[in-house]
Amino acid sequence: MMKANDMTANSPCAEKRANRRFSFFADAEIIRRDGTSIPTQLAELSSRGCYMGALVPIPIGTELRLRISDGTSTCELQGEVIYLHSGNGLGIFGMGVMLGKMAAEERFVVDRWLGDLAAKRAAAPCDSTQQR
Repeated sequence: MMKANDMTANSPCAEKRANRRFSFFADAEIIRRDGTSIPTQLAELSSRGCYMGALVPIPIGTELRLRISDGTSTCELQGEVIYLHSGNGLGIFGMGVMLGKMAAEERFVVDRWLGDLAAKRAAAPCDSTQQR
């Protein structure tokens, strides 16, 4: 386990997670097994998962498809809800989704997004929001 003052080899900022997580704001759509679609927006992305907010809570353990679009690229991924935060009365639920196996094209898009985000983070000075 890394300590707060430890640094990753390729990052000027401390990182506590096994998979680097980046702020990533993109429109998305949750597609449940029954075919229902729920609009959402991603707030964070890593190579293994993402965090998003939605007006409709989706139970932990629910398997889903997630269609993500950053305005230039779209990617459809398999995932499973692994945690859920209540909206604290605001009507928005935060959900952590673990991503499933990805086809080569999907992995390429996600890796490109993460590479772009890593380059932006490396160019920016460290601050407390990057060390969560």
